[in-house]
Amino acid sequence: MKHHLKYILPLVVIFLVACNGNKKAESISQKNELLFPRGDKNTTDNFEGDVWVKSLVDADSINQTAVGNVTFAPGARSKWHIHPAGQILLATDGVGYYQEKGKSKIILRKGDVVKCPPNISHWHGASPDTAFVQVALTGREKGATVWLDAVGDDDYAERAARKKIL
Repeated sequence: MKHHLKYILPLVVIFLVACNGNKKAESISQKNELLFPRGDKNTTDNFEGDVWVKSLVDADSINQTAVGNVTFAPGARSKWHIHPAGQILLATDGVGYYQEKGKSKIILRKGDVVKCPPNISHWHGASPDTAFVQVALTGREKGATVWLDAVGDDDYAERAARKKIL
């Protein structure tokens, strides 16, 4: 019996380690899954870099708020733009930036929320080395988004303020 234990015990240990390893791999896989699908690659000129957009809710006559999941590759960003009815951004992954005209750029991380006031020129996107994912809730009752100029490299590279906003 002693001889069998010396062979069986290591097999049991290997089995337990293997099972635990699978659980760790499973939890890492679940942790890295996106909250919403990435969507289709943007083909408009309203963004610089690679951006994917997935419409989650289209605005209609009953509810005039559009909801979309936007994924920015590292370094990607929107142009300056205005939302006549405002917008709310929910950061769901990565590291991103948000800046209103005339103010400092702000760093956004998972869990941050930004209220973009109506008719205020702003832009948002990913940091240079990390992708960024956001859910954008955009009011459409006062008109469509007004797209402006591209964000210059100086604005994009400006040192960011390290505070959350709401």
